[in-house]
Amino acid sequence: MSKLPYEVQTEPVTPLSVLSLDGEVVNPDFLPELSDDQLKEIMYRMVFTRTWDERAVNLGRQGRLGFYAPVSGQEASMVGSEYALNKDDFICPGYRDMPQIVWHGLPLYQAFLYSRGHQQGGNIPQDVHVLMPQIIIGAQILHATGVAMAFKKKNEKRVAITYTGDGGSSEGDFYEGMNYAGAYKLPVIYAVQNNGYAITTPYSKQTGALSIAHKAVAAGIKGVQVDGMDVLAVIKAVQEAAERGRNGEGATLIEMLTYRFRPHSMADDTTKYRTKEEEAEWALKDPLVRFGKFMEKKGLWTEEDTNRVKEEAKATVNEHIKKAEAVEKMTVAGLIDSMFETTPQYLEEQKADFQ
Repeated sequence: MSKLPYEVQTEPVTPLSVLSLDGEVVNPDFLPELSDDQLKEIMYRMVFTRTWDERAVNLGRQGRLGFYAPVSGQEASMVGSEYALNKDDFICPGYRDMPQIVWHGLPLYQAFLYSRGHQQGGNIPQDVHVLMPQIIIGAQILHATGVAMAFKKKNEKRVAITYTGDGGSSEGDFYEGMNYAGAYKLPVIYAVQNNGYAITTPYSKQTGALSIAHKAVAAGIKGVQVDGMDVLAVIKAVQEAAERGRNGEGATLIEMLTYRFRPHSMADDTTKYRTKEEEAEWALKDPLVRFGKFMEKKGLWTEEDTNRVKEEAKATVNEHIKKAEAVEKMTVAGLIDSMFETTPQYLEEQKADFQ
């Protein structure tokens, strides 16, 4: 019998971190190589994303957006993981993963159109390498696995990354995708943002495994658990996973331990299943505060910078929601036409009925 690529773990793992809660570097060996300008860009994106999220929640309450899944608290895992990729790498997101695909190139107004259920939200520009967020839990994992197989067959030095939550790691698609990637050594990254709850189900009831990262062993791929509230740790983990994929060393499962500060969706009530004590504990790990302290100590960021980005983000969101609202309303006929290069006769007849 062939030997496993690494020893099966029977003890809990310690999440990889770079920064302490006070913004001090505690693991210099895992510190990614980033210039001052790159660090400032990462901080900019995190502050922008938090402000955009706050504004989107209000837009949802006003009825100007449709389904929206809040992201505050998960900026490090989202912004950091996307920043570690190349622009020609491919993202297959879940429904909470709007920040990754917008920072990867999707215009913000199209993200709003997607939320509003408009077909133009899925009309992705040719040079933007993303799929639209998958609403079916776990289905995006198979999509990313297929994209990675295409990269391998074409001998392209590109990787695919897909995201799900801790709940998604219990889906059959999760295991099927990883098993296939392990068998064929595919250049794919499975990023599980473990925010503690699959809607209302706590992680403790989700699995009997020591961690989600441990599940990589059965698929024969590398498994890593990282502090998902530490943007530098996330960047380093994804950089290494992407390098492995490009070098033909196969797939990586990255479990990012994070926390969503807001509800699962705007129809959720967290007071029914989370305690104030738990929320207060995680608030101390706020990725913006943590990375912000690191940046301030390096003399790269100030409170004035944060306020400037907040105002810019508010103005940008207002501009793009107005642009989305100005797009011509969708029709059944238009939806049918958008599905085919040449619309079949039977659908032409249905269009006529609608019109």
